[in-house]
Amino acid sequence: MLLIDCPWCGPRSEHEFRCGGESHIARPGPPENVADGEWADYLFYRTNPKGEHLERWLHRFGCGRWFNIARNTVDHRITAIYGMTDPKPEPRA
Repeated sequence: MLLIDCPWCGPRSEHEFRCGGESHIARPGPPENVADGEWADYLFYRTNPKGEHLERWLHRFGCGRWFNIARNTVDHRITAIYGMTDPKPEPRA
């Protein structure tokens, strides 16, 4: 079980949260200039790294707010928690 430190509510069990997938994905646009292949890439393809991954999380059974987490996909260690509009943290080796 993960213990996630919500920036607003403090440490809580992972059962209170919902992972919203990869973070920092830029929507292509304007829509009339986006090719079908580029739109498909945006909608369906995500990275699946072995190591650090930047994810969006929702504290759905708490404050209801979104935030970002840098999590290692090998050992599930959380290395950073930061706001939705904050810059990406520096990658850790």
